[in-house]
Amino acid sequence: MLAARAVAASMEDPLSALAVGQVDDPNVPDGWALVDVKATSLNHHDVWSLRGVGLPAERLPMILGCDAAGIDEHGNEVIVHAVIGDPEFPGGEIIDPRRTLLSELHPGTLAERVAVPRRNLVPKPAGLGFEESCCLPTAWLTAYRMLFDRSGLRPGQTVLVQGAGGGVASAAIELGRAAGFRVWATSREQRKLDFALECGAHAVFESGARLPEKVDVVLETVGKATWGHSLRSLKPGGRIVIAGATSGHDPPAELNRVFFKELEVVGSTMGTLEDLHRLVSMIDIAGIRPRIDKTYALADVAEGLRALAGGDVLGKIVIKP
Repeated sequence: MLAARAVAASMEDPLSALAVGQVDDPNVPDGWALVDVKATSLNHHDVWSLRGVGLPAERLPMILGCDAAGIDEHGNEVIVHAVIGDPEFPGGEIIDPRRTLLSELHPGTLAERVAVPRRNLVPKPAGLGFEESCCLPTAWLTAYRMLFDRSGLRPGQTVLVQGAGGGVASAAIELGRAAGFRVWATSREQRKLDFALECGAHAVFESGARLPEKVDVVLETVGKATWGHSLRSLKPGGRIVIAGATSGHDPPAELNRVFFKELEVVGSTMGTLEDLHRLVSMIDIAGIRPRIDKTYALADVAEGLRALAGGDVLGKIVIKP
């Protein structure tokens, strides 16, 4: 089968670590299912893997990819949950210290077929296409958990989404609008601000701009470049929910602002299988859909990864094996 793999690691030139070619079909252990992948979407996790972050040399080569929608061996249309952990671990599989994502320990979804634990399969609604469905398990699930599990937001409150344009940010805007939150968004680029408005943001601002008023919650996936602005934008007692740091992992702490204004900093990672079931149901009921910017064949996945690494994306990039 055709697959895209990390065969090396390069922090400076991650695309040089990519190889696309024929590999053996995946092994399917007892209790696992084989999924014929109809669509998969790219995430920053794929770029970091090519840089060697979280993917040590002894696991190479490794098939990349976390997200997939396809058809299992029984003919069921399914969405794949990427988190593999102990479902009985107290607090859920995403805080299981032994949990992993597809493409870290087990081969990922950037292939014609992928093997996953059978419990990780979520039924795909008939009204949702494979291309839209494959965007849900990482970016949209991350945004869902940030908003509805970690933020403490209530309808009518204001949330600031930093870095409009990417998959998590655009998902958070659409989900937040559907839930009755006042959604504001920031970006350095006018086209991404325009895109945020298309996704449903009530107002948009240039990155770092002074806001008309303080917000209740900030959703942060950018990190170093926006951290100071996120802290300054919060009401006293407000909360930052952080799920990523695409611009760097070492922002200035500004601890005096955190303790003086009694701010909260809350981490959020992916989402549970139960979260994914609820997200799929919400998408189906509300009629909202992921925004797909670009679609590539698997053979051309390097073009999609290059666009993602360069920030040239509005919404999600989909790959069709």
